[in-house]
Amino acid sequence: MFINNRARKFLSSDEFYFPQLSAFYPKLPRPSYSSFLCNSSSAPSLHPFQLSNGSRGLRDWISPNELSHSMSDKELMWLASMVPNIKKYPYNRMRKVAFMFLSRGKLPLGPLWEKFFKGHAGLYSIYLHTSPEFTEEPPESSVFYKRRIPSEQVEWGQATMVDAERRLLANALLDFSNERFVLLSETCIPLFNFTTIYNYLINSNHSFVGSIDDPRKMGRGRYNKHMWPTISLSDWRKGNQWFEVHRKLAIEIVSDVTYYPIFENHCKPPCYMDEHYLATLVTKTQPSMNSNRSITWVDWSSGGSHPTKFERKDVSEAFLNRVRQGFNCTYNGITTTVCFLFARKFQPRTLEPLLRIAPVLLAFNP
Repeated sequence: MFINNRARKFLSSDEFYFPQLSAFYPKLPRPSYSSFLCNSSSAPSLHPFQLSNGSRGLRDWISPNELSHSMSDKELMWLASMVPNIKKYPYNRMRKVAFMFLSRGKLPLGPLWEKFFKGHAGLYSIYLHTSPEFTEEPPESSVFYKRRIPSEQVEWGQATMVDAERRLLANALLDFSNERFVLLSETCIPLFNFTTIYNYLINSNHSFVGSIDDPRKMGRGRYNKHMWPTISLSDWRKGNQWFEVHRKLAIEIVSDVTYYPIFENHCKPPCYMDEHYLATLVTKTQPSMNSNRSITWVDWSSGGSHPTKFERKDVSEAFLNRVRQGFNCTYNGITTTVCFLFARKFQPRTLEPLLRIAPVLLAFNP
């Protein structure tokens, strides 16, 4: 549960910024060095266990440090889709959130994210899908150091966008400690501190995939009758590209060989696969496990095919607070004003005011 029914006041703690969590959410666990060998420059992982004969042990397989590989997408999806039949983990599993960034190159708002992640090693993993031509590495001290996965070219509105999303999920699934998976763009910012976002996701009973039955031309009007009978018009859904899913649904997505080929063949512009594939897949396979909403806020009020871009002059404490608490939604069956954990599209020139306002407003670790 998310809100204490007996007391709906905001916590005064600097760590939390949504209603009455302390009764249900303990302080974040702080992994000891003996349990994890991790630092801010790489994805947290279990300490590699080396057998006396030099061979690799279990921990090298369940939480790989190295993201570079030569697998094809087909091989990668196959490997990532594997699920242990033994449900109990043979090690002390610390659940992590995988932050998956879809970017053309260097993250322009990277310094803000560095502050967001500071002090929380062991509770997150980072994955970057960039243009294959981009090879620049940040300093070793950066949380983004060596976090690029093998990437392919992506075109807006094409199936390659969904390919990149599935590629990110598959690489993140190779780390068995990753429990929640959130897709972010290079223009995304966090709206709360790490502790709040971690607890919100880890304790949620649902995934967050926008999925609606839109009767308009830009919704049902994009349905292709050649998708029938596997996908009927009543199955057809539309949603925000930016999703957050739990591990079970992530495995469902990378394992899909039924719906993906149909979309690839029959969802061409003006049908945009990234707006319909996942929303429809979730409705077909795990509807009860989805919240039917996105946790990434975008402003569509200006109309057109792209949301509003925010510039330096738009960033203020009042503006951020409106986005943080200006809505109502349901979380684990309880009504709350904390509906969005991230927001986009913030342009590079917003970095300076964000660095000035966000650390205090969001109570980042000093």
